Amino acid sequence: MPTDDHTDNLLVLGIPNCDKIRKTKTWLEEHDRPFQFIDLKKAPLSREELLELSQKVGLDALINRRGTTWRKLELADKHLSEAEMLDVLLENQSMILRPVLVRGDSVMIGYDEEAFEGFTASDRPMGNE
Repeated sequence: MPTDDHTDNLLVLGIPNCDKIRKTKTWLEEHDRPFQFIDLKKAPLSREELLELSQKVGLDALINRRGTTWRKLELADKHLSEAEMLDVLLENQSMILRPVLVRGDSVMIGYDEEAFEGFTASDRPMGNE
């Protein structure tokens, strides 16, 4: 993941005009949780980064099947292999379910304030310890 190599940094991946991203950023700021925002429109994930995320949480968990991009691409009736779906997601990163929070080797997907509390706690192990 794009970072400055401090494994304790919390990364928030998404697009700035997304309501869930705005709510996530607001929650993190209100709870004094420092984070680095990665704008996927300006700095899209590389194939390797996307593959790493999919290996940690599963490719299905990353895909927003309710969003306009999914519908626009008419993917519901297509039977794509995991490799083909990874290619589609790589080219259409607005289809990634948001928010994606990354801390150390741990990844959290989706807006859930209760889960944010535990995932972002400063005394929480980061999955690589």
